[in-house]
This record gives sequence, structure tokens and C-alpha cells, in this order.
Amino acid sequence: MRVVSGIQPTGDLHLGNYLGAIRQWVAMQDAMRPNDECLFFLADLHALTVSIDPRELAGNMVVMAATLLAAGIDPDRSVLFNQSRVPAHSELGWILGGTARIGWLNRMTQWKDKAGKNREGASVGLFTYPVLQAADVLLYQGTHVPVGDDQKQHLELARDVAAKFNTDFGMDVFTLPEPLVSLAAPRIMSLRDGKAKMSKSDPSDQSRINLSDHDDAIAAKFRKARTDPDPLPDDPAALEGRPEARNLVTIYAALAGKSVEAVLASFAGHGFGAFKPALADLAIARLGPIRDRTEALLEDRSAVAQMLSRGAERARALAAPTLRAAQAAVGLLP
Repeated sequence: MRVVSGIQPTGDLHLGNYLGAIRQWVAMQDAMRPNDECLFFLADLHALTVSIDPRELAGNMVVMAATLLAAGIDPDRSVLFNQSRVPAHSELGWILGGTARIGWLNRMTQWKDKAGKNREGASVGLFTYPVLQAADVLLYQGTHVPVGDDQKQHLELARDVAAKFNTDFGMDVFTLPEPLVSLAAPRIMSLRDGKAKMSKSDPSDQSRINLSDHDDAIAAKFRKARTDPDPLPDDPAALEGRPEARNLVTIYAALAGKSVEAVLASFAGHGFGAFKPALADLAIARLGPIRDRTEALLEDRSAVAQMLSRGAERARALAAPTLRAAQAAVGLLP
């Protein structure tokens, strides 16, 4: 089993990233058997598909790596690296560009959402990044990819590209990766809009709990989080039509390691004046140690950068055989 997953180093990591991805990465790493492997990368090449500040991107790389380490990623048990330091990602992405089809990319929901009505003004990278994303996984013969609802379509495209390449060239070059869906990974929504996903790109910092936030900021953001005037019910079905209430209960359940039913059993009949402080205290208890460890790691940024370099060296060695096989399949090698 080889798990491959990445995250873009743009903006601060937030509670949604932690509960929806990072905590799952740590659990996968800890559950690995001796011959299994986890590869986690900072998708800096994907960050170039939209307007970026080069200095900010460079700084984010070290901060994000430190945060992942603080959250429990162990560089001795997982391969942690930044994507651009493994040129095989770009090389295989270009090769797979000859296999992927424009019609497939045109159907990508995220392309439609991100480009909006300005498709002619969007970057080529934004359109073709699902091909690079396929290369990210196929390069390492990834057997499983952690996916949320918004990434299932991209994994299907990776499987389509792999299958077509293998068929076109009559060689089993690529493993077809399977989705790894964790029922324990909740979808965390904005604190300002229960119908929108918590996002690093949201212009309002009040919409998210950043993993770098200090205790007072966490408490203030939950205190100001949008809710409704009704008390919490004792039945999860009664949260239907109450997206902000459902979101806060979901966050509490995820942080506490409890079911939504168990949370409601404890708080049924209580208003948010009582629930929000309890949620803030729980979030501070869970996230505060991660923030403190991150800050300690960032006192020696060069050590974090060196760790990423070591991870990239390991990743390059793992990627080399697949890249050579793909080059040979298409005639780039004798």
C-alpha cells in the first residue's frame, strides 16, 4: 500500500485542513505496516496556477512543513517534500498531457468553478493542473489517495489517464489508484456561512480558525461565528436547515472524537451562549499544542528546510523508475 497526497502551500492552514486532511494523514502514517509507505507533499507547482506573491509562497513552504511536523507527520516514517524539488512531477505531467483529453478537462467541476465566466483570462495551468495532479500520484505507483467530495472527480481523471496510457502503449506502466475515503473526515464549513467550505482563500479571516491562531483569537472567532437563535436539539435530524448550527456541532464532535448524537445528548436544550465557549475551550486544547510546536520548530527554519530536502531526495529515488518506464513507453528512451 502506498498512499500519496498533497496540499497547496498558499495561505494559513486552518481547522478544516486539519480535521479533513492532516489528522487523517497522521492516522494513515501511524497505521502503516512495515512495507507500506506514505508520501505527503507541498504542491507548490499547483500554487502557480493563480496569481501568487513569490516571497509569500517561499515563506509559506517552511511554515506549512513545520505545521505538518507539529501536527504529527514523522519524516522518518513518511516522505514529506515539496513537489517542485522532484522534477519528475513536471516531466511526467508533460508526458501525460499527450494522453489526457481536452474534453475530460473541460468537464472538471473545479475548472468551471475557479475560472468562472473569465475562462479566456484563466491560466493554462489552471486548466491543465488535473493532469499534473494525475502525475503526482501515478509517478509513485500510488495505490490509494485520500479524497474528499471535491477531489473524487480528479482521482477518476487520474485513473482514466493511467488506463488510457497503459492501453495505448500496451504496457502496464501505471497502477490505477483507489480512493481512500475516511468516514471520520468531516467537511468543515465557514464560520460565517454554513453553506460554504472553510477556505484559505476566503477574504474574511473570521471565516476560519487558523492553526496559527492564538487562544484569544480562537475564542473570539467562535464567539462571533454565525448561528441561529434556536437551542440545540437532541436529534441530529433536527439540524436540517440549520447549516451554521450543524457546522459547529460537527466541529465539536470531530475535535472531541465523539458522534454528533453524543454531542447533542450533552448540549440538547442549550443555546449557543453556552455551546460556543465549550467549543472554543475544546479547540484551544486540541490546536494550542500544535501551534506551540510549530512556533518552536520555526525558531530554526533551516532545519525544517533541510528536512524537506531530505524528503525530496527520497521522493526522487522513488519516482525515477516510473518516469523511466513512461519515457521508454513513449519512445523517449531507447
